[in-house]
Amino acid sequence: MTESEKAFTPTIKLESDSDSNGNGNEPNANANDPDLVRDRRTLRSRYLAVKNLIFDERDDLSCADSAKFSSIFSAVEGLHQHVQRPREQIADAEALLDITNTLLTSVKATNGDGITVTDFVNSLLTDFAKQSSRQDGRTLIDWKKIGVEVSHVSRISPGFCTMIGPMDTQIKQRRANVRRKRKREESEQPEEVDDSDSKKSTNTDANMSTMFDILRKHRMVRLEHLILNRNSFAQTVENLFALSFLVKDGRADIKVDDKGIHLVSPKNAPTATAVASKEAIYNHFVFRFDFKDWKLMTDDVEVGRELMPHRD
Repeated sequence: MTESEKAFTPTIKLESDSDSNGNGNEPNANANDPDLVRDRRTLRSRYLAVKNLIFDERDDLSCADSAKFSSIFSAVEGLHQHVQRPREQIADAEALLDITNTLLTSVKATNGDGITVTDFVNSLLTDFAKQSSRQDGRTLIDWKKIGVEVSHVSRISPGFCTMIGPMDTQIKQRRANVRRKRKREESEQPEEVDDSDSKKSTNTDANMSTMFDILRKHRMVRLEHLILNRNSFAQTVENLFALSFLVKDGRADIKVDDKGIHLVSPKNAPTATAVASKEAIYNHFVFRFDFKDWKLMTDDVEVGRELMPHRD
């Protein structure tokens, strides 16, 4: 801590203006207290001393390597913690104003005319001059060093966007719109479409029917025995697709036993009333199946244990 900081570090202790009941809304409750009056005078005298110091040290406040500004500002901040009355508030504001004006005057005096050409050239010679072996005594400038110093400014060059395309394209003349006369057309009836094909069962429906008959016959089968087609990965996927529709319709049930084996059994589909009353609750899960799983399934299931027939 410097001598100026020791001189202006506040050490006074001010009493509160509130009364013994804790009511701070009466500004004149202790106005005649001798200790309070003395503390306020001491605070104002310290502010006056700080203002005098600002005036005396105004030349050193703007120096970058000087600690005067930090010490004076710290002193003002310490005094500000004890300001309660309007007169002390005025003294605090005047101290800050003096600091601001001193710095403003210093800045104006330093950069009054800006950087001149002579200052710029002298700075270049001071920082970027290099030794020369010329006999005329001229000083050379290291332009490479200057380029390295300013490279961060020109590293990203501004540009503009252009449309890439043929440059010999000519503007096409717009053709005049010629309105064609509308001819009256005879009303035509739409053709009737035979929807008999839509009533035919699809392959998925046929697979579902075949699979459900197998489930009713065997009552409970292993999932891999039901869907596997050893000779066709695609038909195995179709079987799995048909089984998913049976489960969705409530006509098949999949359970997992203690050994982790998936068992499929038939069941009666729930009525609409049971579904609406939430008596029948569906539990869905994701069944992962790819070509590698199919190969593992063909190795795991014995030959001849497949239940779904091969389709040509």
